Amino acid sequence: MAEKRQESGFTVTDRRLFTEDGELRQESREKEAREKETREETAAPKQAAPMAAAPDRAAAVAEAPAEPEVPPMPTAAEQQAQAEAYRKSSGELDSRVELSGHSAKEFEMTFERFMASLYMTAMLQLGLMHQQGEQPRMDIIGARQTIDTLALLVEKTKGNLTPTEENFLQNSLYEVRMAYVEVTNALSRPPQPGAATGTTGR
Repeated sequence: MAEKRQESGFTVTDRRLFTEDGELRQESREKEAREKETREETAAPKQAAPMAAAPDRAAAVAEAPAEPEVPPMPTAAEQQAQAEAYRKSSGELDSRVELSGHSAKEFEMTFERFMASLYMTAMLQLGLMHQQGEQPRMDIIGARQTIDTLALLVEKTKGNLTPTEENFLQNSLYEVRMAYVEVTNALSRPPQPGAATGTTGR
């Protein structure tokens, strides 16, 4: 039986999978073989992809910065023992201070004293204050960090300060910020004529 016939301009194609004897047609066997090859070719890259990506993931993990290890927090018993040892040592030091004729309360750290120490540090770093017998030294970056520390304390202590402490902190921050702005503005201005020699240019 012919597979193709030409009748009245139409082409008739025999698309049956089996011959009249019940055997798989040659065209069907070839088509099935081609489809099998295609399936194997498309499946192969999918299996290889994870293997190819693995080195990239390993490299990314190796390049990622390691997070710093945080030591475990001391237990409550350890904290209590350490606090008691600290109080005992401080008590012994206070006794020596009292024997020398001074009051131990002069060395107690209060919030106001802590703020005053930061205020003085910022002024020293801005070159507006200096130790007796020493030349002023300017450290603008250090001054900025000290001022930012005061600002951080304002943020973190909201609602925990007395009105006196709040007033002291706000005034300290205001004054050191103003001083910082004045100093940095003065540094950014061009030098005036005759400023280097101290003459008026007559």
